[in-house]
Amino acid sequence: MPRGETMNGSDHPQIAISGDVSIVLAGAAGLGIQTIEYILARILRSAGYNVFSSSEFMSRIRGGSNSTQLRVTAKKTSSYVDRIDVFIPLDIAAIEHCENRITDRTLILGEKDMLVTHHRVVDCPFTKVAQEAGGKLFASSVGVGVVCGLFGIEPAVIEAFMARHFASKNAEIVQKNIAAAKAGLDMGKKFVTDGVVSIVVDKDETVSKDCFMTGAEAIALGALAGGCDFVSSYPMSPSTTVLEFLASHKNDFGIVVEQAEDEIAALNMALGAWYAGARGLVTTSGGGFALMCEAVSLAGMIESPAVIHVGQRPGPATGLPTRTEQGDLDLVLYSGHGEFPRAIFAPGTNDAAFSVMRKAFDIADKFQVPCFVLTDQFFLDSSSASPAFEIPGKPDEKHVTTTEAGYKRYALTENGVSPRGVPGKGEGIVCVDSDEHTEQGYITEDLDLRVKMVDKRMRKLKLLEDETLVPRFIGPENFDTLIVCWGSNFSCVRDALALAGDSRMAMLHVTQLYPLHLTVKHRMEKARKVVVVENNATGQFARLLSRETGYPVHETILKYNGMPFSVEELVSRLSAARLQPKK
Repeated sequence: MPRGETMNGSDHPQIAISGDVSIVLAGAAGLGIQTIEYILARILRSAGYNVFSSSEFMSRIRGGSNSTQLRVTAKKTSSYVDRIDVFIPLDIAAIEHCENRITDRTLILGEKDMLVTHHRVVDCPFTKVAQEAGGKLFASSVGVGVVCGLFGIEPAVIEAFMARHFASKNAEIVQKNIAAAKAGLDMGKKFVTDGVVSIVVDKDETVSKDCFMTGAEAIALGALAGGCDFVSSYPMSPSTTVLEFLASHKNDFGIVVEQAEDEIAALNMALGAWYAGARGLVTTSGGGFALMCEAVSLAGMIESPAVIHVGQRPGPATGLPTRTEQGDLDLVLYSGHGEFPRAIFAPGTNDAAFSVMRKAFDIADKFQVPCFVLTDQFFLDSSSASPAFEIPGKPDEKHVTTTEAGYKRYALTENGVSPRGVPGKGEGIVCVDSDEHTEQGYITEDLDLRVKMVDKRMRKLKLLEDETLVPRFIGPENFDTLIVCWGSNFSCVRDALALAGDSRMAMLHVTQLYPLHLTVKHRMEKARKVVVVENNATGQFARLLSRETGYPVHETILKYNGMPFSVEELVSRLSAARLQPKK
């Protein structure tokens, strides 16, 4: 029976779901939704299922309405869907919050007395069962058990995971959580045997070989693989999770972690770390990065490497601080007064995030330029699987020279890259100056030398162009419509195109936004129609594409309400774009 079809014949509609199950939990902050998501995702994976989880939440510690989606699928995916197959609302406000996503094919499991609604609710007394197991505090464990019961998870699997997860608690707490989960498991299994629901999803034997983590963890691990040994940041969601991960592992990897007094100090500290020979990182969000722009310009003038991760969220100002957007490309592209080269990356998957962070550190070090890595809240807070990362056998080379007497920090070279020394490594004096300077690094107002220095710095742009990342192309070579996307939209566009089934459409995911690889121009030149998908109001990447390639973008598909694109809406909007004539 196809997913979502309903049947009569029992007190409740029987719902059969196969191949792809969207489970949504929703309720006020503080009710344990994130805990249920975390535990469920890992138990289901340990049982052999592909899992993708994503969260949307309000900017408050308690109250409001938050939700988390778990997709359990036969094939790997990391895209968001509007569809809800199984819905577990923890309060009545949760139903109102997800109203436009609920259909008559949605199985709603909840406490019927509390959820006064026109929707059909299958009674699931979480609080009563939790109290019987030891107290209402254990309701989240009951919820874990219920979902596990729908999938027929063995009790031993749940017990083993719960014991590990709550190992830091005392034995009584551990046992009560296990008891609550087992009671929920019995309820879930009874829904299946009573004909309320049938769920069939094929298991994947490759699941155990994958890495399962958030985008933030992938970014942090990529930084470590790139040789990061210093991080200075001021906390700002959604980028804070990167800082937290690195701070929690600072002793394991020998990282100096500094929570700066503000974002201005954070980037200046990182530049100081690079000057001393370290590989420094700052992680921030749009509002924090706005304060760093003077230091970005300083990096351009003193030709300091820098790696800056910007986790995007909706602005301007505080905007929607816990939602997602791709609105900071222009800010990063044009940040810092004056003209100097830079590189900008935007990974779309965890494995790409890992490799891109490594590359950003190497490019920054090799060419002495700032490198930016753009992500967004949806990417950073979602958990997905990817193949095991390829760990380098040895750290990337540090491009630092041993200085000699008479060393020139800014020697005029043919390719624009001067030998970079650090204090104490050799006899030379490593002099840097934020003013225009001589080859030795001393302030100058020689206007002819000024031109030579600007030209020297800008020659590095050609070197950056020679090492740009090739964009990922998916689709037929004889396409006529090219869908271009960047960052976290990779999976959603890929899945939407697969569902649309249009043999004349292809997609191009651009991981390096600046400078662009020549492939981008060649693909656009071949297309009869170019459509750009991005999460902002003005088509920032679309404008950059047209400017850099000389070819027009005929249409943009934009979304900027703080939510990611869903597969369903992209299928609809891509189909409409395909039918419309070129603008």
